[in-house]
Amino acid sequence: MLILKNVKKKFWDLKAVDNISFQIGDGEIVSLIGSNGAGKTTLVNLISGYLKPDEGTILFNDRDITQASAYNRIKWGVGRSFQIINLFENLSVLDNVRTPLFSKYGVIRRWFLPTSRYRKFTEQALEILRNFRLEEKRDALPKELSEGDRKILDIAVAFALKSRLLLLDEPTSGVATNDKFKVMDNIIAAIKKEGVSTLIIEHDMDIVSGYSDRVLVMHEGRLLTQGKPEEVMEDKEVRAHILGITD
Repeated sequence: MLILKNVKKKFWDLKAVDNISFQIGDGEIVSLIGSNGAGKTTLVNLISGYLKPDEGTILFNDRDITQASAYNRIKWGVGRSFQIINLFENLSVLDNVRTPLFSKYGVIRRWFLPTSRYRKFTEQALEILRNFRLEEKRDALPKELSEGDRKILDIAVAFALKSRLLLLDEPTSGVATNDKFKVMDNIIAAIKKEGVSTLIIEHDMDIVSGYSDRVLVMHEGRLLTQGKPEEVMEDKEVRAHILGITD
């Protein structure tokens, strides 16, 4: 699905991403952790096309996307949600999901469409809302939702672009502690139903441990280690540099 080979990115003398290589398989859910300044956001910006690497190769579905634009990556199936939620606040929950469907199928600029086309997009949008357990709130405005449901809707919008790889930036940030597992349960259930590969930037170790197939650990721009959650959490360097635990 996604393969990075020896990817590097410098900002002046800072090696933000320093010779990173890894891959994510079909339907795999991978968490990316690391201390502030480790290079996590830069790495995701390189994958999503907001930045271009200085060296290395990025492959997605056997296509070399190293120099491709963010627009083309979205078109080919790389979706992203950001830590700061970006929704159409004056549109209903349903229309927030239906709008990217119009865009995906190239009809966003057409004033008139056959009723059957509207019905098709509406049915697809409702199916996505069902997957994310938001169908009952289809007519609500985003401002009427809880912070947790806003997060879920934001990811549903990215999902509506028919993404095969989702890049999620701290999906539980700003969500009340009591709600974070409900948010993740809904997100992961929808992702697994469609078999979407997912890379999650996350700092909450409960989320990382509970929902990841595999964990990547960055430190000072480099990939410190990777493995199953339970293995990574017992790694001495991870405990020292990331978790602040000294044995």
